[in-house]
Amino acid sequence: MSVVTPDGGLTALGYALCAAAAILLFVAAGMISKSQRAKLSTRQLVFCGAAMALSFVTSYIKIFHLPYGGSVTLFSMLFICLAGYWFGIRTGILTGLAYGILQFLQEPYVLSLFQVCCDYILAFAGLGLAGAFAGSKNSLVKGYVLAILVRGAFHALGGYLYWMDYMPENFPSQLTRVYPIVYNYSYILAEGALTLIAISLPPVKKGLDQIKTMALN
Repeated sequence: MSVVTPDGGLTALGYALCAAAAILLFVAAGMISKSQRAKLSTRQLVFCGAAMALSFVTSYIKIFHLPYGGSVTLFSMLFICLAGYWFGIRTGILTGLAYGILQFLQEPYVLSLFQVCCDYILAFAGLGLAGAFAGSKNSLVKGYVLAILVRGAFHALGGYLYWMDYMPENFPSQLTRVYPIVYNYSYILAEGALTLIAISLPPVKKGLDQIKTMALN
């Protein structure tokens, strides 16, 4: 059963799956392990604030920028992902949500309330899922990949629901099914690839491990 209509929109099943994804994202934020505090500690607030600041600053350093929004930046997604990697999914999602509001203030594109939720609130909150593999081998790499894929999914959803209505009249109809996915993942995966290369370098990996130790101790 298809989730996309012939003209590139979403079917009823598509809308249901998108709503379910949004609900699951915020349910995940509320699933705190018994060992995790209900409130953020001062140390967590400091490190999450620093991560947001670094992400916000580096989001202005753009390697290239796409015409309808979206750009490859100097590892800005990584810093939000680190909050989830350090302190778990709940704290990561809350940090991503707060950062999404900053992104909206930085470059607001408003077509509807739900589009704003997709492109800013849900997409950046999804970066907090980087903490999903805590304790496993290569947890940062796996968590980062999951996080950017989730971010791309919400941007693509916004594309299907709203942005395709603003495409030129001569835009090929056969591309409407895949264009939001290809467009959004093009810059997200490009930055993701550069970031994965960077964090795999021994000095960077060692530095990130030391920062995590500082964040947790």
